[in-house]
Amino acid sequence: GGSQIFNIGKSKAKLFDEKIDVKTTFKDVAGLQGAKEEVQEIVDFLKNPTKYTKLGGKIPKGALLVGLPGTGKTLLAKAVAGEAKVPFFSLSGSDFVEMFVGVGASRVRDLFKQAKEKSPAIIFIDEIDAIGRARGKSNMTGGNDERENTLNQLLTEMDGFGTNSNVIVIAATNRADVLDKALMRAGRFDRQIYVDLPDVRERKEIFAVHLKPIKTIKNLDTDFLAKQTPGFSGADIANICNEAALIAARKLKKSVNKQDFLDAIDRIVGGLEKKNKIISPEEKKIIAFHEAGHATVSWMLEHASPLVKVTIVPRGQSLGAAWYLPEERQIIKPEQILDEMCAALGGRAAEKVIFNNISTGALSDLEKVTKQARSMVTVYGLNDKIGNLTYYDSSSQNEYGFTKPYSDVTAQIIDQEISKIIETQYQRAIKLLKKHKNKLVELADFLLDKEVIFKEDLIRIYGERPFDLKKSK
Repeated sequence: GGSQIFNIGKSKAKLFDEKIDVKTTFKDVAGLQGAKEEVQEIVDFLKNPTKYTKLGGKIPKGALLVGLPGTGKTLLAKAVAGEAKVPFFSLSGSDFVEMFVGVGASRVRDLFKQAKEKSPAIIFIDEIDAIGRARGKSNMTGGNDERENTLNQLLTEMDGFGTNSNVIVIAATNRADVLDKALMRAGRFDRQIYVDLPDVRERKEIFAVHLKPIKTIKNLDTDFLAKQTPGFSGADIANICNEAALIAARKLKKSVNKQDFLDAIDRIVGGLEKKNKIISPEEKKIIAFHEAGHATVSWMLEHASPLVKVTIVPRGQSLGAAWYLPEERQIIKPEQILDEMCAALGGRAAEKVIFNNISTGALSDLEKVTKQARSMVTVYGLNDKIGNLTYYDSSSQNEYGFTKPYSDVTAQIIDQEISKIIETQYQRAIKLLKKHKNKLVELADFLLDKEVIFKEDLIRIYGERPFDLKKSK
């Protein structure tokens, strides 16, 4: 047992080579078009370097995969391991950290030593922000030295005095903003590859990959599923497919159908259905009118997201919900934000119009609306009184700053403008609902009876949305 102590400075990297077969290939990576090409090129470098070196190009030292959690950074690295057919060392940033001093740096040295012996090789460090954080001037905690030693050793190994071997480092992080500048420079991580959340087309491809092992009905509409999941990452989609299979199995079905997938999406977004939650008839009525208010207002406004369904079955924290299908836009105009705010306030407005009273049920709506109004005024410069200014700091340097970037007078104006925007939309929602009060009552009664209603029911009560007809022409 005594010899164990000397292994503490050895690298903890797992080695994958030709003998250990990694099953993942680039075919398993759906979507991620740009990122995939960049990473494939790295594999190509290692397989036939002469193609690049004969033109005088150098092999890049490293690639940093940056993106939100669940977008497929580690999956890309696995695909590299499967395709490259060169030794692939995989470890996590926290593997360098140990209770003894100096171990981190020692492990970095050992890792690169092993990789050089087997070169050409690839080293993959997941969650590199564990050791790659920016070194600060103030060493208040005292524990930073250890991490900085590890980082300094990594910097030297990647691009120091004696490095010329064919070792490529791939690292992944979802916090590129906290990494040290010296680590990010060209010559260490020559390439930063951004891995975005998938768009509709990519989500369809991801669904296709995850649906392979699942017994689904013959002609399952993956387009529909992709449209139903805006803002979902690859990991979320994998979770939906699994959840849908479990739901179908629970119902003793032979195959998984569209409804199971919708239930799975509801389950993941909204939380567990609480059938046994005790809600008094009076409360149920308030919830029904609240949700019917959302549905009505969003149906009447051109830029509000089209409705998918409304439910008054309690799920997770919420008592009822209206589900929309937002268009995926890159640029948003003020009227689109205002229409969305008006639709969000439709719930409280309906309570006011019908019961001449309001309740606490609108909390999440108010939170959303206040955020939107504040960002209109202080972030996007969409307010006439404040003008074309933004108080948004993209570098987030001033995270702990105690001073606001504006004066007290401006703060007062900002508060007034936010309040004015919200109040205007609230009154607009009330006016709309008073105009369509009969239809609102009809919708709420139908909702109380059925508990879940869909777009078709709204078309039956209100007729087609005029804007949808315009779009389809």
